[in-house]
Amino acid sequence: MKRSNLLIVAALLGLTILPLWWVAGIEPAAGTEWFAGSDRQAQDMILALAPAYLAWFEPLWQPASSEIESLLFALQAALGAGFIGYWFGVSVTRHALRQSQPVRQPDPIPSRVDC
Repeated sequence: MKRSNLLIVAALLGLTILPLWWVAGIEPAAGTEWFAGSDRQAQDMILALAPAYLAWFEPLWQPASSEIESLLFALQAALGAGFIGYWFGVSVTRHALRQSQPVRQPDPIPSRVDC
């Protein structure tokens, strides 16, 4: 493996393992969850500001835990990023192929001959 590739792999492993090792012994604050997102924080703020507020609708399906909800959000983000990356790659390749093809000259118009 090339040295540059080895450095990239080491950096990725470090960026993955270091945060997990750093928070291994820390417990979440009382009344909070590890993976509570901004939706939950917004709900809590709305209930604090307007306790009589009624939601407009309820979700069709509620995930079993906030970890699963976070996983589904990350999966959605990964699929979206994959789609955008695929589209970008196809666009760049299509442009490169069009640039590499020789430009076709239009056929010369035959001159009119009167008989």
